[in-house]
Amino acid sequence: MNDSDLVISVTKFVPANPAEIFELLADPRRHHEIDGSDSVLAARVKAPKRLELGSKFGMRMRIKVPYLITNKVVEFEEGRLIAWCHMGGHRWRYILEPTDGGTNVTEQFDMTTARNVKMLRRMNAPTRNRVSIEKTLANLASKFTK
Repeated sequence: MNDSDLVISVTKFVPANPAEIFELLADPRRHHEIDGSDSVLAARVKAPKRLELGSKFGMRMRIKVPYLITNKVVEFEEGRLIAWCHMGGHRWRYILEPTDGGTNVTEQFDMTTARNVKMLRRMNAPTRNRVSIEKTLANLASKFTK
């Protein structure tokens, strides 16, 4: 198994500049607006208004049953890159690349840092997350489509 098998990556053009998109991604209180998995309910009350490297933020989630999860921002480049992970170790990453008339946004589900890749595979996480990423990116693009 190589790293390319462990990173699910989808890119979509979004008709907005990277700074506008990044503002939405860096605000955990807005993550439910674009979530394509239908599992993100809301940020917890104490979530920061804007994420930065090292920020911790709690989310109210639901996959069959409600639960709480705490994430930590582990990669951060203003206007270009943001990634977070939780106790499972795998990362959700957004990479923003400016292009004519907008931004190519890549979302990744990265299992290279996961504590238990076998379990994620048994749960069909790579396939489920690819579908969710495609929906999330469509939701994100719709926020900036006039």
